Amino acid sequence: MCGRYATTKSEADLGELFDAVAVAEAPAASWNVAPTDPVPLIRMSQRHEARVVDTARWGLVPPWAADLRAGARMINARSETVATSPAFAASFARRRCLVPADGWYEWVRTGKQRQAYYMTPLDSSVLAFAGIWTMWRGEALTCSVLTTAALGGLKAVHDRMPLILPRERWEPWLAGGGDAGDLLRPLSEAALEAIEVRAVRPDVGNVRNNGPQLTTPEEAPEREATLF
Repeated sequence: MCGRYATTKSEADLGELFDAVAVAEAPAASWNVAPTDPVPLIRMSQRHEARVVDTARWGLVPPWAADLRAGARMINARSETVATSPAFAASFARRRCLVPADGWYEWVRTGKQRQAYYMTPLDSSVLAFAGIWTMWRGEALTCSVLTTAALGGLKAVHDRMPLILPRERWEPWLAGGGDAGDLLRPLSEAALEAIEVRAVRPDVGNVRNNGPQLTTPEEAPEREATLF
């Protein structure tokens, strides 16, 4: 987790949702975002003295990396170690962002097959993943999504989940500083009840597949259906 997700809002939509100024055109809507893809994010900009909607390459590339390929292994940062990790600590301290998402995918093995699941808000609202960013050698804006231990019914799908921030935590997250323990606390289990765990077709496993049909519900295998 999290290796695939969906994000479909335009820069105008994101600007309104996050009270941010668009400084880059958001990537095309994608229901199958994969590592190293361009993704929208919301960050603080000193130049604009405001939140901005920007575009980054998914997979943070630390400044010492020889090339951008290093980012493919750094799409996620564990919340338990992000404040001390050599690759992520500086960004956690000074360069935090929100990564908007419609939902994310995980897979559960059922015998020889893997069943794909899509986690998305029941009310179709936008999720804000906690993220961090950096500029690699002045050439490419890159980012990672923070993860935390899965809670509630989501534990049946995967032992990790994105660190999701409710609206009231956006400002302190983006501001920099703050108490790490408070900033990194997971979403409450009550709030998680508003997230649907939806069985979907396996097509999302192929990065060449895209479109809203990837999130269409399908009947889960009987053994897995009882998990939720």
